[in-house]
Amino acid sequence: MNNLRFDNTFIRELPGDSETGSRQRQVHCALFSHVNPTPVAAPRLAAHSAEVATLLGIATESIDTTHFAQVFAGNTSVEGMQPYAANYGGHQFGHWAGQLGDGRAISLGETINAAGERWELQLKGAGQTPYSRSADGRAVLRSSVREFLCSEAMHHLGVPTTRALSLVATGETVVRDMLYDGNPRAEPGAVICRVAPSFIRFGNFELPASRGEVPLLEQLVDFTIRRDFPTLATSDHKGEALYAAWFTEVCERTAEMIAHWMRVGFVHGVMNTDNMSILGLTIDYGPYGWIDDYDPDRTPNTTDAQGRRYAFSRQAEIAYWNLSQLARALSPLFDDHDALHAGLERYIDTYTAADRRNIAAKLGLGECRDSDVKLMADLHRLLHTAEVDMTLFFCGLADVDSTAARLTVLGDVFYDKQKQQDASPAFNDWLARYTARLSTDLLSATERRALMQAANPRYVLRNYLTQQAIERAEQGDDSGIHELLDVLRRPYDDQPGREAYAQRRPDWARNHVGCSMLSCSS
Repeated sequence: MNNLRFDNTFIRELPGDSETGSRQRQVHCALFSHVNPTPVAAPRLAAHSAEVATLLGIATESIDTTHFAQVFAGNTSVEGMQPYAANYGGHQFGHWAGQLGDGRAISLGETINAAGERWELQLKGAGQTPYSRSADGRAVLRSSVREFLCSEAMHHLGVPTTRALSLVATGETVVRDMLYDGNPRAEPGAVICRVAPSFIRFGNFELPASRGEVPLLEQLVDFTIRRDFPTLATSDHKGEALYAAWFTEVCERTAEMIAHWMRVGFVHGVMNTDNMSILGLTIDYGPYGWIDDYDPDRTPNTTDAQGRRYAFSRQAEIAYWNLSQLARALSPLFDDHDALHAGLERYIDTYTAADRRNIAAKLGLGECRDSDVKLMADLHRLLHTAEVDMTLFFCGLADVDSTAARLTVLGDVFYDKQKQQDASPAFNDWLARYTARLSTDLLSATERRALMQAANPRYVLRNYLTQQAIERAEQGDDSGIHELLDVLRRPYDDQPGREAYAQRRPDWARNHVGCSMLSCSS
């Protein structure tokens, strides 16, 4: 790890808090506070991503060492690290929440790898910061396993995401009320090292704007463009034109990210503006979930169970709302707000185009016609009514004989036998429409199947699989994490011998804690 080369531009070029330490406080006219991680009792490496270690230039022999665990638990540091917590605000469930900040995340610094790429290293669960409010700054093992696995799973699915280097068990317990039902318990603690080019969020811009700190807002925008959008920074755009081009690119990246979520059946669960990356990366894996039986109203978050603001089918709409809040925060930098409205329109256009690409790819079509949008919408209604597994259905659809499609060839994709029987005529009618459409398409059967297999994953991080790995890890057995991570490295490939990871959610997991609804308690 001595090869890590740090260049900490965020704290070098931007104003910080004059006070150091973790005392909880409101921090004005500053974008971060210097604070050190709080050491833990007995750090032990539970899992790591070999791909991320290679990306950072960390030698293999450095990983399985006491020093590695100590560094990425926050007990010691490497030369060049300058820990800090970022100051930001956000809208939570549609309401302005004021100052939030990194309450249990501490960035160690920005490292430059051999390819010249910038990667920020951030510990989650590393102790209190000025933004912890009344919390302890720690994280439990179960939520840390979930974030570690999902960060890497999303990457291998081709979804823009932050990454995860390591998962370190702390040897300490953390008390949490997991279901918010008045029954807190002590759970094993952990620290995860998250990795991204930048952890700047929409909320970083919202907070100074809400306080009227316009010079600070402008300074942050200039910095973000200079560091994280270098192509724009070296373009001919200047002033408001540059800001407009930047906001438009943020809108485009966000739209592409959301379209990927919808393609693979991912539900974020807590799309607050402080959980939206300015780079269009999936960030902050809290009470997320995956679509098992197709349900547009699916939300994995207990806090969202009544309003379902962040349900699967609403994610594109919510992303637009969040971008609108970002536009409002940026508006003091614009004399003419038409450019911001144009950026939001660009979000709609980009998402619509990406959604149509998804339809074509998931159905194996060379192009998406207007009639294909209706074909997919009709399919979604059938999947919902008949309680059909989304992932398995689309995998099976790739094997359909375009000349004689019948429901039986799709495999065991239904969760309810009676609903299967009732829906069979409607499904066979839809399959007849689908095969008729295939007969007019330019793709060959081989090309169609290849396109579908590249768009429709066979292996996704179903909640029950993660929960099984968590329960083993809580008993001291980390092998379930390693096995699941290895499967998720090749989500689109057939993996003989690993069929158990590509099955419907079992009945026992329908209402099992950790497999259906989850809370933000972590």
